[in-house]
Amino acid sequence: MIQNVLTKDSTLSFEVFPPKKDGEFEAAFEVLKSLSLLSPDYISVTYGAGGSRFGKTVEIASYIQNELGIDAMAHMTCVGNKKEQLLEVYEALKANNVNHVLALRGDRPKDMTDEQFDSRDFAHASDMIEFLKANTGLHMAGACYPEKHYESFSMESDLKNLKTKQDAGAEFFISQLFFDNDYFYQFMEKADKKGITIPICAGIMPITSAKQIGTTITLAGSSIPKSLADIIAAYGDDPEDMRKAGIDYAIRQIRDLQENKINHIHLYTMNKPMMAKEIANNIYR
Repeated sequence: MIQNVLTKDSTLSFEVFPPKKDGEFEAAFEVLKSLSLLSPDYISVTYGAGGSRFGKTVEIASYIQNELGIDAMAHMTCVGNKKEQLLEVYEALKANNVNHVLALRGDRPKDMTDEQFDSRDFAHASDMIEFLKANTGLHMAGACYPEKHYESFSMESDLKNLKTKQDAGAEFFISQLFFDNDYFYQFMEKADKKGITIPICAGIMPITSAKQIGTTITLAGSSIPKSLADIIAAYGDDPEDMRKAGIDYAIRQIRDLQENKINHIHLYTMNKPMMAKEIANNIYR
C-alpha cells in the first residue's frame, strides 16, 4: 500500500493521464511499460472534469496495478458527482483491485448550471474524503497547495482546510506543482505548525515548452521565478533547447529538495517516459 511505501527514506512517483480516444490505449500501455522500468513507487492517473473519462482512468489504473504490479492511484473528483455516483466509481475500482484514490474537489464542468453547482453533494474534497472513509475501503490522498489554492482567502485558511482533510481521513498529500522551492519550504513549516503529520509529496512538473506557461501553469496559479522565466526567454523559441533546459531545471529543483530532506517526489510526467527517465537517472534515489 502507498502509505507504507511512504515510510521509505525516499520515493519517486509519477502522474499520467488516460487516452482521450479508445484507439489510443495501446500507445498508452507502451508509455506505462516504459515508465515502469524506472521503478516508480506508485503511479497516479488523472481524469476529465466531472468524471467524463473515468472509465478510461479505471482501465489505465487497472493495467498499472494488475499488469505492471505497481500501486495505482486513481484521481476522483466530487464537484460533478452525487454520492451514488461515487459509490459506483468505488465499485469499479474495487473490481479492478485499485484501492487508492487522490480525492479532489475538481474543476466545475463547463456545462454545470449554477443550480447544479449550488446543490452538489460535496462542497469540498474533505467532505468527499469523510464520505468515502465511512462508506468504502479506499485509501485516500489529498491535494495541497504550496502557494495556496487560488480560491482561498489566505494561506491560513488554506492550511485550515488541509488539516480538515487530514482529520477526515487523508493518509498523505500530493502538492500542486511549484517552481520556487522556497515557497515549498515555507509551506512545510506552516503545515507542521498547523498539525499536519501525514507525509507530503512534492509535485514537480518540468517545463519543456514555452506554451505550458499559458496553459497548465496559469490554471495552477503557480508563480514563475526569474530563473525559470530567463530560461523560457532564452530557449522558448527552440523546442529542443527548451526541452533540455526545462528538464535540467527540474533536476536541479528536485536535488535541492532532496538536499533539504524533502524526499517524496511526485513527477507530473505528461506521459513522456524519456523525460521521466532523464530526470529519474539524475536525482538521488
